[in-house]
Amino acid sequence: MAKETMAQRRTAGRVMHEFKHGELKIGRGGKGGKVKSRKQAIAIALKEAGESKYESPKKNRRNLARSKRKEAAGRTYQQEHEGKSHVGARGRRESTRAVGGKNAKTPARRTPKQRTAAKRNIRKAQSSRRRAA
Repeated sequence: MAKETMAQRRTAGRVMHEFKHGELKIGRGGKGGKVKSRKQAIAIALKEAGESKYESPKKNRRNLARSKRKEAAGRTYQQEHEGKSHVGARGRRESTRAVGGKNAKTPARRTPKQRTAAKRNIRKAQSSRRRAA
């Protein structure tokens, strides 16, 4: 099986979070009740993340796209229960790449030179704060 993408890992993690908090439901619109079995939760997580070995690659892509639309619209059980507009949002919509934003630089997107420069700047700021205190 191919290595899972970051989006797939995030989606599977979100589904397992819902299961652990008793928010994961079965069936269309959740009308089948709550998921009790961990194995069932894992199966749902893999299907939503488009990682199922029982689906075709085309169907897996479609399933992941459907999950991402659901997360972006705030229609996951986790978001409904916690009152959040986006997965990973803390009371507001975030703009980091990790949660689907477009205008944020994350350390993973920086070159190694940029990463070392950023670390150096952080160390300088910390040492100047220590001297001031």
